[in-house]
Amino acid sequence: MEEIHANLLDRLREAKKQGWLGEVAAIEASLAAAEQKLAAMDDEAVFGPVLYKLSLASAVCGGCLRGIRSSCWSSRTRWSRRSG
Repeated sequence: MEEIHANLLDRLREAKKQGWLGEVAAIEASLAAAEQKLAAMDDEAVFGPVLYKLSLASAVCGGCLRGIRSSCWSSRTRWSRRSG
């Protein structure tokens, strides 16, 4: 989720720089949702302490996740990767 948040911040900067107002509004909405989710995930009273931290990229590259499909869409490009 932290990687998603960082990616959204990068996309927001780019959209503002390019003047893509519709994209800015959509990214800001996604960013607000991501920030709420991150805040909820940090609630130790609900989830307990972090036992082990593994990024999605490390899990995919390390072979921990197989047969998943992830896609990222933007108004300019589509990226897709199939693991496994």
